[in-house]
Amino acid sequence: MTDTLSVSVRKPPAEPGRTRRGWTVILAGLGALLCSLDVVVVSTALPALRADFGASLSDLEWTINAYNLVFACLTLTGAALGDRFGRRRMYVFGLAVFTLGSAASALAGGPGQLIGARVVQGAGAAVLLPLTLTLISEAFPAEKRGVAIGVWGGVTGLGVAAGPVLGGAVTEGLSWQWIFWLNVPIGLAMLPLAATRLHESYGTRPQLDLVGLVLAAAGLTGLAWAPVRAPQVGWGSAEVLSALAVGAVFTAAFLAWERRGARYPMLPLGHFRNRGFSTANAVAFLLFGSLLGALFMITQLFQTGLGYSPLEAGVRILVWNAMPLLIAPAAGALADRFGTRPFMLTGLLLQGAGLALLAWQVEPGVGYGQLVLPLIIAGIGISMVFPSVANAVTSSVPLSEAGVAAGVNNALRELGGVFGVAVAALVFTQYGGYDSPASFLDGCAPALWVSAGAAGLGALVAAFAPSRARDGGAPASSSVA
Repeated sequence: MTDTLSVSVRKPPAEPGRTRRGWTVILAGLGALLCSLDVVVVSTALPALRADFGASLSDLEWTINAYNLVFACLTLTGAALGDRFGRRRMYVFGLAVFTLGSAASALAGGPGQLIGARVVQGAGAAVLLPLTLTLISEAFPAEKRGVAIGVWGGVTGLGVAAGPVLGGAVTEGLSWQWIFWLNVPIGLAMLPLAATRLHESYGTRPQLDLVGLVLAAAGLTGLAWAPVRAPQVGWGSAEVLSALAVGAVFTAAFLAWERRGARYPMLPLGHFRNRGFSTANAVAFLLFGSLLGALFMITQLFQTGLGYSPLEAGVRILVWNAMPLLIAPAAGALADRFGTRPFMLTGLLLQGAGLALLAWQVEPGVGYGQLVLPLIIAGIGISMVFPSVANAVTSSVPLSEAGVAAGVNNALRELGGVFGVAVAALVFTQYGGYDSPASFLDGCAPALWVSAGAAGLGALVAAFAPSRARDGGAPASSSVA
């Protein structure tokens, strides 16, 4: 029999009012902002970390991937905990853990301590981020959800946009530690507001699937560990092959358990028979593989390859990363009217074209003016995909399953980010290195070509998505006002 926890008696549902919906957008947006910010804010500080700690390429990768790895492996768990114990309650818990991890990162005295603190941050984000989308989906009716998710996507884009600039400004003006200290007062201010202003809601499963949680975490850890370690030990090494094998075995065991053994499965596999759900999740994996792989290289390109300071690099990258803030809200609203497929397909084509043009331009003697247009094209593409994927995923399942849908989507996109950074680093080391700016450029261009290819593959998948996402219906979850 499944290891489960008993369910407590819950009050009848209470519909969130307009004011509470406003607080939901604000607090969910800020939660998404913090999580997305800490994926990219570290990227501009990588050269400073390399100089301060004497960090290796492996250390720099782990500074990003420790966060992404834990994030990817635990996000299904975070979504399931929210469904079982209350989305508001677990949002507050995730925010507290994230804030604690931020303080620990700021206090780190070496690469190992920083990587460990980033693990704590990632665990908090794994609970926090999927619940931001679930809270919005639960609070808004289908006809208004696209606009709300568009705002959510714009705020997420703000985190991506502000990350390099904020990281550069703080690293140059203060120290890299302050990119983490800034999270602490924001998190502390949000905690009482989230506890009192958010609408409490639950999923439909009265018991927690503990066996499924363990199997999913083990499977995702193995699958994510392999690409993270491959650039250092080789794709054919015993460690990488063993990690892939262990990940595959535990993932297969998880799927078998969910299909036959779990009384209340944390992941109803029937969702993947829904073309909208499966294609949107595949697009999310490839989108973030392309995006984070490119981001890992571009932030270093402007500093190591072109010689800009951290702040100068962050400001110049803004033409790429600011696009979601400007375009994502409008894309989310238009997707309600015209469907999500046109925006996913067009956005990924633009992202791939922009990164391909950027890779073509990267060579000794390249100037910033030659890179602006490719960055803008890629940024517009990303902006169109962000809210469209989120809307497609949550609209393709019943509203009571929004937590599960958001958890799967976040797990796959973070897993895609881990693969994207690992593959970009692997390609970079095959063709270049840090010996000189010219050597860096030799490796950067092929890595960017790979990121462009991932976006192109995502566009191919998006072409098979349904023309319009179909909302699953009214909420079936119990709620407490």
